[in-house]
Amino acid sequence: DEQLDLDDGRWEDIHVVTGALKLFLRELPEPLIPFSHFDKFIAAIKIQDLSLRGRCIRDLVLSLPPAHHDTMKVLFRHLCRVVEHKEENRMSVQSIAIVFGPTLLRPASEEGNMAMHMVFQNQVVEHILNHYGYIF
Repeated sequence: DEQLDLDDGRWEDIHVVTGALKLFLRELPEPLIPFSHFDKFIAAIKIQDLSLRGRCIRDLVLSLPPAHHDTMKVLFRHLCRVVEHKEENRMSVQSIAIVFGPTLLRPASEEGNMAMHMVFQNQVVEHILNHYGYIF
């Protein structure tokens, strides 16, 4: 319900805005990629055949609930624009994936190998960024 004035000086620091976005996404009751899809995305990113992997991830994104899919489309379009300016902002595809992977895609419970999950979470985000046009 709070109205934000983005012209207010406290929003000038891009780290504040980015931190607010990450916090919002992290505090969603369910991540942008729903818990029910976590294992499916992890299995898809492990597929060795690159063509099959790409189709599988695209189909998984298309299978998301409309609100999740549409939000992902807007978010990833923005993140692709951020990557276009990587020379100035030092945010490469890999950097974005490290920052957003665990926030956008996480298991329902933290059982298992978190470090290994993180590698695959980052790879999923990296793949979606690298293939945005094909996926969306």
